[in-house]
Amino acid sequence: MKPSLVLKMGQQLTMTPQLQQAIKLLQLSTLDLQQEIQQALDSNPLLELIEDTSDTGSNSESSDSSDEHQNELTQQASSNSSSDDNSTDTANTSSQDQENEGSDSLYEDQWAEQIPSELSVDTAWEDVYDSLPPSTGNSSSGSDEDFDYTARNSTAETIQSHLHWQLNLTPLSDNDRLIAIAIIDAVDESGYLTCSLEDIHESFDPELEIDLDEVVVVHRLLKQFDPVGVAARDLKECLLTQLTQLSADTPFLEEAKLITQKYLHLLGNHDYNQLMRKAKLKEEQLKQAILLIQSLNPRPGSVIQDENSEYIVPDVIVQKRSDRWTVELNTDATPRLRINASYASLVKRADSSSDNTYIKNHLQEARWFIKSLQSRNETLMRVASCIVEHQKGFLEYGEEAMKPLVLHDIAEAVGMHESTISRVTTQKYMHTPRGIFELKYFFSSHVSTSSGGECSSTAIRAIIKKLIAAENARKPLSDSKIAKLLEEQGIKVARRTIAKYRESLSIPPSNERKRLV
Repeated sequence: MKPSLVLKMGQQLTMTPQLQQAIKLLQLSTLDLQQEIQQALDSNPLLELIEDTSDTGSNSESSDSSDEHQNELTQQASSNSSSDDNSTDTANTSSQDQENEGSDSLYEDQWAEQIPSELSVDTAWEDVYDSLPPSTGNSSSGSDEDFDYTARNSTAETIQSHLHWQLNLTPLSDNDRLIAIAIIDAVDESGYLTCSLEDIHESFDPELEIDLDEVVVVHRLLKQFDPVGVAARDLKECLLTQLTQLSADTPFLEEAKLITQKYLHLLGNHDYNQLMRKAKLKEEQLKQAILLIQSLNPRPGSVIQDENSEYIVPDVIVQKRSDRWTVELNTDATPRLRINASYASLVKRADSSSDNTYIKNHLQEARWFIKSLQSRNETLMRVASCIVEHQKGFLEYGEEAMKPLVLHDIAEAVGMHESTISRVTTQKYMHTPRGIFELKYFFSSHVSTSSGGECSSTAIRAIIKKLIAAENARKPLSDSKIAKLLEEQGIKVARRTIAKYRESLSIPPSNERKRLV
């Protein structure tokens, strides 16, 4: 074949840098968007934040008036004063300064005499320094009073650090301390021992001549540390350790120890009839013993959690005003930007120098960035308003009134592609009178009803949760029974679907929900 030139016509979608930036900002969460804005502010000198100028304006007005008043006083003083008056004023000023210095030093001497040279052991700082003079004490503003130094600067405590702190306060020999450290290092986040005592014993150097009995004794000591039951090898040992710490006159203590020691598996299976028969307990005795066991902590390590609080900042706020649901953007979530007018005025059209090119390029980037932010806010508002319009029943009556909704419905309503709606609703949150929800929460599949309508899966989950909450604890509802109850309401749902919805709500099956009460 000979090489030749051929002309063809076709359409091709090109992703411009502006479009790529708009899509990138559209799918970012609030925290990620704030980081992106901060990076843009650091890299582009033509971008700046729009700060609240309400207080600044009042301060500037007051400062201007004070400056004008000061200028008037200066003019009057210059026209009416003489050299003699100036010398007299200087002398008076120096004498007043000396008097002030003398009074201040006298006051400080008197205050210092009130402080004892040595403080007793139980003396607190506030007992002596509570009545500091205003001139010498450090002034604290209202914001400083609300500042929680411990919460912002302290490191999160772990179960190991908590146990090591108690170990340092316990007098032990060198070998026992090594054993205790090895046991503490083998404790997991729940507070349980992750390996056997034999493995811990074999891990030591034979030259130390540590016996297994020493490991058992130190392990028994560690189980008494706070929280009680920590470093236990299983649930039975953890609960028994906590029961032994209770007072001997605790009601139904012996029954609780008997159940925990021998019949804990029956209690876990909720086989109360066999439990009463084997333990030879009456129903009331079993009920009180179970209540005592339920008051214990099966996961002692959960008392000390190494978790940082994560806060959700809503992107949109929904409120009801004058019998209408209104949607507005959360202005506190995203900073407002503008172009620095001083730098923008330095751009010259005909100048091709490097400085002018630098400013011109950053000016164009700043305009694109601000336009992309505006496009993101407009798209988010349109999608959120459409969701609120479609889910008014949820806002009025709750989850049971949730309507089925898919991405295609919102895409048709706002005239956008489904992929765009997916980006907008991912990691975006809406603040409503019923709580803060992700925009994805309002989308759910549907189930046909006997009347030919549709019911949302979210509404079905709410109905299942309501039925289980009102069930008889002695005879909990099975999945088949719940399916029949829903069918009576005109909702056709299979038993397997009920089981799937129940598991998504973290609700155990009927045999595990059985109670004596």
